Amino acid sequence: MSYRDMYEQWLASPALSDAEKAELQAIAADEKEIESRFFAPLDFGTAGLRGTMCVGLHQMNVHVIRHATQAFAEVILAEGPEAVKRGVAVCFDCRNNSQLFAREAARVMAGNGIPVRLFESLRPTPELSFAVREYGCIAGINVTASHNPKEYNGYKVYWEDGAQLPPVHADEVAKKMKELDVFTSVKLSDYDQAVADGLITIMGAETDEKFLANVMAQANDPAVVAQVADTFKMVYTPFHGTGYKLIPEALRRLGMKHVICVPEQMVIDGDFPTVVSPNPENPEGFALAVELAKKEGADFILGSDPDADRVGIMVKTSDGDFVVISGNQTGVLLLDYLIGAKKRAGTMPKKPVALKTIVTTEMARKVAQVNGLQCYDTFTGFKFLAEKKDKLESTGEGKVLMSYEESYGYMVGDYVRDKDAVSASMLLSEMAAWYASQGMTLYDALQALYQKYGFYAEKTMNLVMPGLDGLKKMADLMAGLRQTPPAEIAGTKVAVWKDYKDGSAVNAETGEKEQMELTGSNVLRYEMADGTSVIVRPSGTEPKVKVYILANGATKAEADEKVAKYAAWAESLKG
Repeated sequence: MSYRDMYEQWLASPALSDAEKAELQAIAADEKEIESRFFAPLDFGTAGLRGTMCVGLHQMNVHVIRHATQAFAEVILAEGPEAVKRGVAVCFDCRNNSQLFAREAARVMAGNGIPVRLFESLRPTPELSFAVREYGCIAGINVTASHNPKEYNGYKVYWEDGAQLPPVHADEVAKKMKELDVFTSVKLSDYDQAVADGLITIMGAETDEKFLANVMAQANDPAVVAQVADTFKMVYTPFHGTGYKLIPEALRRLGMKHVICVPEQMVIDGDFPTVVSPNPENPEGFALAVELAKKEGADFILGSDPDADRVGIMVKTSDGDFVVISGNQTGVLLLDYLIGAKKRAGTMPKKPVALKTIVTTEMARKVAQVNGLQCYDTFTGFKFLAEKKDKLESTGEGKVLMSYEESYGYMVGDYVRDKDAVSASMLLSEMAAWYASQGMTLYDALQALYQKYGFYAEKTMNLVMPGLDGLKKMADLMAGLRQTPPAEIAGTKVAVWKDYKDGSAVNAETGEKEQMELTGSNVLRYEMADGTSVIVRPSGTEPKVKVYILANGATKAEADEKVAKYAAWAESLKG
């Protein structure tokens, strides 16, 4: 069926409201817009769905949500009656339409006879992961587009371990979506009737308390917080999102007395009116927080993204300016702190392990190894970190102290299987308080770590390739790099070509090939003769190719120089 046929089918469907039909009629003369909305369905992957909110097959709207949920319901039904009885947890964030989409998902699950535990109002993503595990659910659904711009929404799916859906089940959902009609296949219950019948149960404060009890159990040194609490000041912003309630509460329970919240950004608003992008990776989003921190005399700023699974920090330097501490640097600081805190408290587990992704700084490996920890890599995504944690711990090979990735995601403890800004915010604040007790800011602490472990520098570049031809450009770029692997990059020889698609590691000089443990992901890695790693990976959720540069050197200047050199090469990939 052509995109024009699909457009006409939607326009004629009785499932559409008058307003939705009017929206489609308004683009009747815009062929390019019709094509962009109906050329194909949104791809359902291990991260679920993500897209802009409007009427259409390739968009986020109630019909796409219902269709995906019907497919997911059929995958759950195929697991058998005992699995079905365990039910599904459903959560949503602050975005426009998130609550509506979550209710529609709940209605479809209930319509298929699958019990639902639905949060009464917006909650952090990690609390959904926790709820799946805590209540023994077979699966979970979270309506969120994380840190994407306001036009976007998303549909994340989780399995019984509390991690995002494994590929085998994601493939099953995608297959079912192809088989099922977007409108006629959906079994939809009446919401109020499903609540009255007990098929939809509402979750609230009782689940918050259980979740927070687990968060607070991760604290290592409340005494040091009490020591500095009268003078230590910090600023927090939830960027209009779900962290607004539980993160300040966790900090209060930790013993922080001066948590100053950015008032304009404590307002729940899916339009994110105070920022261009609600992403803690973007320093400009912290402008209001910096202004408030300077006014209040705080030296530590913390911000969580709209669904509170990621957290970013800024710290004051000796000259009174605030600087960003990157996700890579934050993870290194936290890993080093946790090792020290657990050694001081005598709570270091046997066979301690640190987990990171292949695109996360190699400094984390150095910190782990110097302190007697094993360090393992996984593919990007917390489902892989969760999978590795479960495997290591179930076999007795090791106990994971912390898992993290460079894009501001951190996971501790055993109660979630996803990145968690609530526990990370609590631990980062405890760490900042501990360093304050030593007369140091986190900026000072980072400089001290470079002196101890060596100088590392990283850069992530986003080569945006929008439009209908964007996916083709991305595919062509990866195919070209595979067909003709570069012998040198920016004047430096490539020592090893690594292709995580087939798991091969090839010595560029001898052609000798080895098999890596990690395989099955569309990622290329170039190990350079000067010790730098250059990694090229298409994004799974956005129209861009990411290039990661991981460098180190005898001095900061040397590490930075390597990053700049390889960044110039990465820019040339845009074509």
